[in-house]
Amino acid sequence: MKSGLMFVKLVNPCSGEGTIYLFDLCLQQLFEIKVFKEKHHSWFIDQSVQSGGLLHFATPMDPLFLLLHYLRKADKEGKFQPLDQVVLDDTFPNCILLLRLPDLEKLLQHVTEEKEVDKKKYYKYSKEKTIKWLGKKVQQTVSALKTNNVNVSARVQATAFFSGDPFSSDKEEDYVCYAHGLISDYIPKELSDDLAKYLKLPEPSVPLPSPPSKKVKVSDEPIEAKEDYTKFNRKDLKTEKKNSKMTAAQKALAKVDKSGMKSIDSFFATKNKK
Repeated sequence: MKSGLMFVKLVNPCSGEGTIYLFDLCLQQLFEIKVFKEKHHSWFIDQSVQSGGLLHFATPMDPLFLLLHYLRKADKEGKFQPLDQVVLDDTFPNCILLLRLPDLEKLLQHVTEEKEVDKKKYYKYSKEKTIKWLGKKVQQTVSALKTNNVNVSARVQATAFFSGDPFSSDKEEDYVCYAHGLISDYIPKELSDDLAKYLKLPEPSVPLPSPPSKKVKVSDEPIEAKEDYTKFNRKDLKTEKKNSKMTAAQKALAKVDKSGMKSIDSFFATKNKK
């Protein structure tokens, strides 16, 4: 730890798995770490080239997203509890650092019901307040996207399969859909679905099922022929050919008197040596 900076592993509010975060103990601020990685990337350091070239970004993060994980978990007990009994985690013990962050009580007002007994405050998760707070987060994100002239319509249609003209200009609905997707990276899927309903977003279109294959079904049972192909091996096949229809020229040739005429085969017969 240098200059009050501390890397800690905390629960990811979306996946529930462990993720590395950065605490600035001097500024009392939480940062998330984003990694930029390319397949072919290196750094020039002094007179050498170092492979890897990973680039890490530390961006400020609202700690309320992480606190939501513990508030929703404690809500299963259905009672008000002090915050130090809610934010407990044997797997990620550094979660207690979240309690050091400033203005924590003001933040909790957005997602909890609050009671005070003997000058001690107790909290209980409020789904209604949380959805409204997340809705405001989406609107703030929409404003930031518009201010920075970020084109979102093509991204929304590509990632969420929403119907519409892929070449249309950005619509308000596209901004809201895209902002909802960004916020959903910090909340569980169940909460993301509830937020989408609150924002009245259209449901993603279901992709059409692929047509059935036209390949012949292969069966383990022996295939029986439906037609008797052995008829072509019978001797009477020649007779059938003779009885077939003849052309006019063939009929005229058949009427010619062939007595005294040599067979054409006799002209090609081998002569006997004397």
